[in-house]
Amino acid sequence: MSKIDYCFSNDYMVLRPDRAGPFDLLHLLFSPKVGRNRAVDCFTSTEIRSFVRRLAIFFNLLLQIVLLSLAGPVAAIAAAVEFALNFMDNIFQGSMEYPDRSSATYRSLTGLIDARVDLDKSIAPTDSRYHASLCVMASKVAYENEAFIRDVVTNRWQMEFVKFFDCWNEFENAYTAQAFVLWAPDAEVVVVAFRGTPAFDTARWRADVDPSWYKVPRLGRAHAAYTHALGAQRNMGWPKWVEHVKGKPNKVYAYYAIRDAVKELLEANGKARLLVTGHGSGGALAVLFATVLAYHREKAVLDRLAGVYTFGQPRVGDAMLAMFAERHLDRPKKRHFRFAYAGDPQPRLPAGESSPAHFMHFGLCLHFDVSYNLKVFMEIPGEASATSSPAGFLVSRVNAARELGRSVYLGYWRSAYFREGWVLLLMRVVAVVLPGLPFHRVHDYVNAVALAAHIPKDE
Repeated sequence: MSKIDYCFSNDYMVLRPDRAGPFDLLHLLFSPKVGRNRAVDCFTSTEIRSFVRRLAIFFNLLLQIVLLSLAGPVAAIAAAVEFALNFMDNIFQGSMEYPDRSSATYRSLTGLIDARVDLDKSIAPTDSRYHASLCVMASKVAYENEAFIRDVVTNRWQMEFVKFFDCWNEFENAYTAQAFVLWAPDAEVVVVAFRGTPAFDTARWRADVDPSWYKVPRLGRAHAAYTHALGAQRNMGWPKWVEHVKGKPNKVYAYYAIRDAVKELLEANGKARLLVTGHGSGGALAVLFATVLAYHREKAVLDRLAGVYTFGQPRVGDAMLAMFAERHLDRPKKRHFRFAYAGDPQPRLPAGESSPAHFMHFGLCLHFDVSYNLKVFMEIPGEASATSSPAGFLVSRVNAARELGRSVYLGYWRSAYFREGWVLLLMRVVAVVLPGLPFHRVHDYVNAVALAAHIPKDE
């Protein structure tokens, strides 16, 4: 990539671990002239005089380099573990069937950790929890392959599976955004569910920790990795219309392909309303998707937006972007609901950049503690409580032990719906030593929504 690729932005800073050599890393420590550093794409005149900020960029680049170097080996190990667990699951089900990764019975690691796919039948479409309940389960199922999703939506949920999207990232020359769309006639809602970062996908972990950004006129600073994944174009950024990759019709851009599918559905179903959702980085894509709809003044779609429900969503922009999003998503009604669970580390990313000038959260924060008690905030509580401090170190281990105990008794105290499998229980045991390991799993968000007495909605 050349710097002209970013000409749609009037200011930007994009870290380039793929070009970071020893000299470039040392240059960050000793020179404020980051605009002349090969490992940082920004205006040539850019200087950062704060050593603390340059040190943060230095360590972030090191982390990204390590994650990229591990991507291949970790992906191979994860694929082998996932395949073995699916084979074991087949045996437990009384079948010696060889697992087929594209079949409707093959589960991702996320699906193996929590096998639940059925909607909570006690939550009716008129229940205040219904939108959140449908969205959190759609966010969970989004981690699976297309055949699995189609089977669940059609046969288990009795809804219409519309389309699965595997979308192209022009900046990374890879497919980095996946989502599916469903139509629920009984509830009269169209749901767009973005997939979050798959377990053990260190290449996508790198994007989650990357603090790179663009300042887009009229919009504000947006997280670069999520901007890329959602379908931003080199040189042009967010034009209103783009065509598929020339000569390659299967390469589509997430925002544009999904927007067109949604518009067609809403036009065909006059009473339908739209829900957009995702877990983790999928939540980041979900809220950016709705924000870019507003950026393009897609009033017909926004008027039908019932809510954006994100679970464990990282930060996606600065104060200007936050004000833009809130002005269009939360007025006159609240429609952006950001769920956070206890010590989930994902909502605290990008780390070290939590300021109005860089990245900040917006929208209502519906925070669940380790006992699944709900409180509403504007920011994540306990933001300063880190495991690096003695107090944070102790609290995180106490919470991990509480989660382990809760996992053992909850399924017997409430119902079998909340019983956890041996994979997740093993993760909880390990988390007592290494807190945070299972905290970002969608399992806890499914439980939290199901156990909540009331969930706010646009009313």
